Amino acid sequence: MASPFLCPDAFVSPLAIEEAVSRALAEDLGRAGDVTSVATVPPGTRARAVMAARTAGVIAGLPLAEAAFRRLDGEIEIAAHARDGDQVAAKARLMTVLGDARAILGAERVALNFVGHLSGIASASAEFVRRVSHTKARVCCTRKTTPGLRALEKYAVRCGGGFNHRFGLDDAILIKDNHIAVAGGVRAALVSATAIAGHLVKIEIEVDTLDQLKEVLDAGLADIALLDNLDPPTLRKAVQMAAGRLVLEASGGITLKTAAAVAESGVDYLSSGAITHSSPQLDVGLDIEV
Repeated sequence: MASPFLCPDAFVSPLAIEEAVSRALAEDLGRAGDVTSVATVPPGTRARAVMAARTAGVIAGLPLAEAAFRRLDGEIEIAAHARDGDQVAAKARLMTVLGDARAILGAERVALNFVGHLSGIASASAEFVRRVSHTKARVCCTRKTTPGLRALEKYAVRCGGGFNHRFGLDDAILIKDNHIAVAGGVRAALVSATAIAGHLVKIEIEVDTLDQLKEVLDAGLADIALLDNLDPPTLRKAVQMAAGRLVLEASGGITLKTAAAVAESGVDYLSSGAITHSSPQLDVGLDIEV
């Protein structure tokens, strides 16, 4: 049965949730389990706890919290007060759990770590989207993700209204500067890529000058041009040069402060690694109700 906490507009495999939760619980419980709770909480004690956002933001990660609690108590009762993708105010309740006290305490930190981290990413994504909402540009994340958590962090970006770039090296062909250097130039790289690309595989190529963009346009073999580290005036010239013949993506050091100016250049997408690698956690807590 699908989790009631899942964001309806985002993609995440249940296997990714299961794997991440299993790994995190194993890391936290170690070889002996929660020795503090065993030492202080009598067996069979029941408890009710409420998870709440201590600051306002966009929520993500609740299905992982749910999975952590259920892994340690298969009979636990969980009530949903919010779902991933919701914009919540400070002190908003997210879920209530009722079950074995030792299980709740054993899963608490894993649950909060996931919700705090992923909600931070969702909140940052939502702020990026808000700042470019007056333009046609879509906000994308990158592969600059925490090892082992990429699928979840990209899910959080979607929860915040952003879009995903590649999930991995096997998603699409993205010819970067080092590929161009090894291949012997822009045209040589594109010709080689076109020769092996399947009909459903997009070809994107990175350029860092307008001269390189002209080479790409003249070759006529790419689907997307990645405009790397170009300032807004140069990006506007690139948009004029492409004249709709290519999808244009701006990338390289884009932050909340610069996102609007980049988007206003007329590019189709802007991608920022900061969304996933530099977003602060959202403050989320879990309190036992007595």
